[in-house]
Amino acid sequence: MNMQLSLLPDIDTMYDALVRKDSSFEGVFFAAIKTTGIFCRPTCHARKPKAENVEYFGNSKEALDHGYRPCKVCHPMEMKGVVPSWLKSLLDDIEATPNIRINDQNLRERGLDPTRVRRWFKKNHGITFQAYLRSLRINNAFGQIRQGDQVIQSAYSNGFESLSGFLDSFKNSTGFSPKESNHKNVISVTRIPTPLGPMIAGATDNGICLLEFTDRRMIETQVERLRKYLKAELIPGQSPFFETLTLELNQYFEGKLQQFTVPLETPGTEFQQKVWKVLQDIPYGKTRSYKEQAIAINNLKAIRAVATANGDNRIAIIIPCHRVIGSDGSMTGYGGGVWRKQKLLELERKNC
Repeated sequence: MNMQLSLLPDIDTMYDALVRKDSSFEGVFFAAIKTTGIFCRPTCHARKPKAENVEYFGNSKEALDHGYRPCKVCHPMEMKGVVPSWLKSLLDDIEATPNIRINDQNLRERGLDPTRVRRWFKKNHGITFQAYLRSLRINNAFGQIRQGDQVIQSAYSNGFESLSGFLDSFKNSTGFSPKESNHKNVISVTRIPTPLGPMIAGATDNGICLLEFTDRRMIETQVERLRKYLKAELIPGQSPFFETLTLELNQYFEGKLQQFTVPLETPGTEFQQKVWKVLQDIPYGKTRSYKEQAIAINNLKAIRAVATANGDNRIAIIIPCHRVIGSDGSMTGYGGGVWRKQKLLELERKNC
């Protein structure tokens, strides 16, 4: 029997997840099929085997060490959320030139199928490829106007063929006109792949204001609250903070970083600010109970309110609400899923 099974969910739970292609178990286990000699993600669309023909591993290396080959259907060696190789050069060009215009014919000239590209963007960003490009150009124009460029100059420099088209697109995306840019905010958003699944990151001019797993419960509610606090719209775009954030997240998951330095912006109530501050005071690799958190803010009666404020945290991992557990040591609720909480704590304890 696999010695790592003690760190995994029970076999019935894993087999049920495998049958249902449950994406919430991505990163929790890999399923190795004895009859074929291959191993798969929990979400693999290949034909499902009988329960007695499956064994489970906590990571791909263990499966390889036991002689299994990676599945050619679900590609378990690739981190979930990583940009596929066939798309990488296109996204590199877009990142280098955010005002670029690319139509279907341009995609074909690059050897890309427009339908395939469109499907990937709908699945991973919730919008079409053209809408993604348009959002990047709007975001870029917003920054230029904030820096003093004229509206008409920003419109044409970002590939819009008419001023009226630019004005309509800008207002539809941001909710305000270009002339109001100096008094408004935009939150640039991007996706960052991690070993526990893709995360959505948001940044203002002041720092990172959003970092959540894309399948987190109530993420829409969290985003809406952020919009209201900052009076801003979320638009796909670039931020100087994203490079630092991505680097530090990679180092964290490699066990090489214990303290993040990327600036944060955390709008909230005075009570929430206190709770989030003491969360950041919990040492790497350690845990506290909700009662201990309440004591840390000098309000022992506020245990339930502390738990609620933990749940309202919009910056996962960096503001480490995963380090708060039940008084009896139990894994209490976590917006990103209890299994992720367990994985994060295991990672930190291993690298203390």
